[in-house]
Amino acid sequence: MRNHTVTQLADPAFHALADPTRRAVLDLLRDGSRSAGEIAGSFSTSRPAVSKHLRILRRSKLVHEHRRGRHRFYQLNPEPLQVVDQWLAQYRVFWRGKLASLKAYVESEHAGEKEAARVHKKKDLRSR
Repeated sequence: MRNHTVTQLADPAFHALADPTRRAVLDLLRDGSRSAGEIAGSFSTSRPAVSKHLRILRRSKLVHEHRRGRHRFYQLNPEPLQVVDQWLAQYRVFWRGKLASLKAYVESEHAGEKEAARVHKKKDLRSR
C-alpha cells in the first residue's frame, strides 16, 4: 500500500482522534461495551455534545453501535486504528534510525572525552 493511500484510509480516524474527548471515549471503550448514558455520565459536557462525539466515532468506524430496547451501546472497533498504526510505522522507522545515529554520536563523543581525560591525567603525572 502506498504511503498516500495509507494516509487517505486513515483520514476519518485521524479526524476522530483529533479531539481529546473522542480519544477519552475510546479509552473508556477499551474495557468493553458501554451504554450511551454511561459514556455521557463520564464527562462534564452535555449529553448532546457526547452524542455528537459518538456520531463522529461511529462514522469513522472507530465504534460500533448496537441497540437493546431503547438503549444504545457502543463498542470499540480497533480495525481503523490498524491503518493509523501503519502510517505511524513509517515514523517509527525514521526515529529508530535517528536515535541510533544520536546514540553512536554521543558514545563516540563520550569515548573521545574519556581518552582526552586519560591523556591529560597522564601528562599531569609526568609533570610532578
